[in-house]
Amino acid sequence: MSSNKAQLRALRLGRILRVSLATAALLIPAIAPAQVTPSLPTVHTTGERRTLSLDEAVRIAESQSEAVRIARAGVQRAQGQQYQARSQRLPQLLGSASYTRTMASQFSVAAGPAPDTTKPVPPPAPCDQYLLDATATTADRLAGLENANRCALSGNPFASFGDLGFGAKNQYNLGLAFSQSLFAGGRISAQNAVANAGRRSADIELTAQRAQLRLDVTQSYFDAALADRLVALAESSSVQTDNVLKQTRLARAVGNVSEFELLRAQVSSANQLPIVIQRQSDREVAYLRLKQLLNIPLDSPVELTTVVDDSAAVNTALESMGITSDTAAIDRATVRQAADAIDAQRGLLKVAKAQRFPTLALTSQYGKVAFPATGLPGSGDFRTNWTIALGSQVPLFTGGRIKGDQLVAEANVREAQARYDQVREFAALDSRVTINNLLQARSAWLASQGTAEQAARAYSIAEVRYKEGISTQIELNDSRILLEQAVTNRALAARNLQVARVKLALLPDLPLQSTGATQAQSQSTTQQAQSQQSSQPAQAAQQQSQGQQTTGIPPQ
Repeated sequence: MSSNKAQLRALRLGRILRVSLATAALLIPAIAPAQVTPSLPTVHTTGERRTLSLDEAVRIAESQSEAVRIARAGVQRAQGQQYQARSQRLPQLLGSASYTRTMASQFSVAAGPAPDTTKPVPPPAPCDQYLLDATATTADRLAGLENANRCALSGNPFASFGDLGFGAKNQYNLGLAFSQSLFAGGRISAQNAVANAGRRSADIELTAQRAQLRLDVTQSYFDAALADRLVALAESSSVQTDNVLKQTRLARAVGNVSEFELLRAQVSSANQLPIVIQRQSDREVAYLRLKQLLNIPLDSPVELTTVVDDSAAVNTALESMGITSDTAAIDRATVRQAADAIDAQRGLLKVAKAQRFPTLALTSQYGKVAFPATGLPGSGDFRTNWTIALGSQVPLFTGGRIKGDQLVAEANVREAQARYDQVREFAALDSRVTINNLLQARSAWLASQGTAEQAARAYSIAEVRYKEGISTQIELNDSRILLEQAVTNRALAARNLQVARVKLALLPDLPLQSTGATQAQSQSTTQQAQSQQSSQPAQAAQQQSQGQQTTGIPPQ
């Protein structure tokens, strides 16, 4: 009996000692050498936190995007070019008003040399008073003729032009100029076709930029939402490794685990901190990119309300964009732009060919002129000057310029046709790749659906087994890593599926995504812009020819 009591007393003492050691282990630092714990990044934000859904983010981006504003300016420019081309069909009427003050004129009577006193003074005007009738004598009539001649020679030789305004000090001119093109060889119709093609292309460009912006916002939004999910997962794993470290320290204090197990737990807990820091840094970068797209201040806090696996929110956003179907259209925006580029080049070819035909224009000039001696003119001082002219121009010899313009236009048409075929092939490839990406994302999402649940169940079992001392820490760490990978794959698959759905829905209006297709699209856009610029000098020359009063055929 005494021996049994001694054993019970020893067991109680051992239990008290183990509890004391466990308490000391929780209060005393780790047995292994101390490690420097990296500090987590601190995000400095100011202002009130703003909640943001995917639908709201898309609306904000469309109202703040610089790319959309540039595309709208392109639409306005194309509309102005339509007005410029259309104006050549309509008559042109210009008004003018001018005042001229003559300081000196060659028609003014200059003071001559001193009069010759040796000669008789000429008789005064009027000179016709010296002409006598037949009743006068012959001598009187000859003397009258001589006096009339001397009177006329002494007068102003430009006196008869005084009423015409030569040398007038004050000149007032009010006028109207009218011109109407009657025939231009089809040049005006071709220039209108070029302007209309440019307007259609500008409208397509605006739609494409809006679609690309919606896709970019969706990607950035779900990147930030995925970053939130990954940060939460990393922080949860960090808490789990800390709990395991505490349990291992307690078990080591009572002698149930070895020093090796404690070192493994410490290393696992320390290795989780850099992962948390990296996830938080990635989240900060993702939020900054999203704020930049939405023109939100970078230091303004934002909270996302749409999670990566929220399909209902994505459907609502697609409906607000005007998209209700996930099927891709055959005719892409880039292909339509390439077709409009062909129409524009064909119109420029017609303009080049039309230079061989004569042009016919009707012009008219109507004016009121007055030459008052002093002050402002009166109502009776104005005289009318009105002319009407019908002019034509025919190119007789241009040194091969018209032939060169036609060759250039024909080459541009063939190049536009080739680029259209190239862009159409790239569009077909890009559509197939987009559909394949959606199928792949959907398959990955379905495959990850049960894996995450199974990994969570496996980790909970491993955690219980480790607490009971049935399994090792290696088994627990493996279960935790598998759970982290499964949840990460699930979140990434959800993000890829949502982005792929939105991309396929926006595909008819999206620019091409592949490198070669994008290059062909940019070259086609540049070529169309150059064609519109080349048509402007032709329009200016046509308007100038209509505004001039032509009476003959000028040399070419």
